[in-house]
Amino acid sequence: MEARKRIIIVGAGFAGLRLAQHLENTQYDVLLLDKNNFHQFQPLMYQVATARLEPASISFPLRKVFQHSKNVRIRIAEVLSVDMQNKTLRTNIDTFTYDYLVIAFGATTNYFGNEQIEKFSFPMKSVPEAIQLRNRILQTFEDALIIDHKDLQPLMNFVIVGGGPTGVELAGALAEMKKNVLPKDYPDKDFSKLTIYLLEGTPFTLNPMSDDSRKWSQKYLEDLGVIVKTSTIVSNYDGKTVQLQNGESIDSLNLIWAAGVVGNTLDGMPKESLTRGNRFIVDRHNEVQNVPDVYAIGDISWMTTPKYVNGHPQLAAVANEQADILAKNFKAKLKNKSLTEFEYHDKGSMATVGKRKAVVDLPKFHFHGVFAWLTWMFVHLMLILNLKNKLLIFIQWAFSYFSNDSTLRILLKPGTKKVDNIPVERKL
Repeated sequence: MEARKRIIIVGAGFAGLRLAQHLENTQYDVLLLDKNNFHQFQPLMYQVATARLEPASISFPLRKVFQHSKNVRIRIAEVLSVDMQNKTLRTNIDTFTYDYLVIAFGATTNYFGNEQIEKFSFPMKSVPEAIQLRNRILQTFEDALIIDHKDLQPLMNFVIVGGGPTGVELAGALAEMKKNVLPKDYPDKDFSKLTIYLLEGTPFTLNPMSDDSRKWSQKYLEDLGVIVKTSTIVSNYDGKTVQLQNGESIDSLNLIWAAGVVGNTLDGMPKESLTRGNRFIVDRHNEVQNVPDVYAIGDISWMTTPKYVNGHPQLAAVANEQADILAKNFKAKLKNKSLTEFEYHDKGSMATVGKRKAVVDLPKFHFHGVFAWLTWMFVHLMLILNLKNKLLIFIQWAFSYFSNDSTLRILLKPGTKKVDNIPVERKL
């Protein structure tokens, strides 16, 4: 009897997790590797950062997802390198052999090579980073009570860089917190000086979306009191002053960086397989160019098609569809059937700015306002992985809607004691 082939999937984001789910109880042995033991729902990470949702609401334990799987196994590991000749993947816990390798470890924050910005700004690409940002925001409000008046304004200036969905949604959430929450939490403090800036390098917020959505997203933000500066590029930040390319500056102790992403890299992969943004060049079956049996899906992949000559957008919808087609092709391989080429079917995009304020682009029409906001909530609830989390988020959203408040503003600071007394042999 022929031995079962092993598929190693690196990364449990949207693409990696969905692929593993599709391959459950097939004739493949599937090994899913991730540095975390949970899947994180990135579109709602800004709500964790602004104390609207608990981290557990948007995080799903991987072992829970695959509790009843006969062929999917989980390992928590940092991937170090790949040996394509011997078909081995080296990690910090062991070296694994594979028949097929699927790279789905996504992208990380792009600081465009500026080490100062990387050192002093706050990213928001993971749950731990969202918790760190939440702590910073809440601590800022506490510090505002005791800081000398002459030093107050830099503390009160929140600068968000990047006018995509993450930046727009975060700016709107902070503005609503200023309006609805802070006067109740701090009746002895005037937070009118709290100023939220949103800086975007292109001429528009939500630049990839329709003209209608661009216009309304900026209007909603400005109605909430956010200072929106488009065609504005940050050149440097030293932890105290945000320097702009046009020569202007903003004094701020809180710079939040949401200006773009860059792909994670993997030692051992040929440099020729990478293109701009550190994305792997793949064919219509998501196989990496000139690298047999190695595939890339999701944000890390770069595929050109007649419809998308400049590659696909780095969206969860693209990642999910690529996982669907790759799973279908892996199953086809078992039956020696022909493979299916990938073609993205754009179902639309959306972003929310605040309560009853959102924009939605569908393939044939666009809308905004209350109905767009309800649509945004419904779609995101449906994308949440399990019923328990759907209910938790719905209840929290309903409470926040009627009370203009939340009960989650808790500073969770990391402990300082480190104990490492478990003897684990790390095979490298």
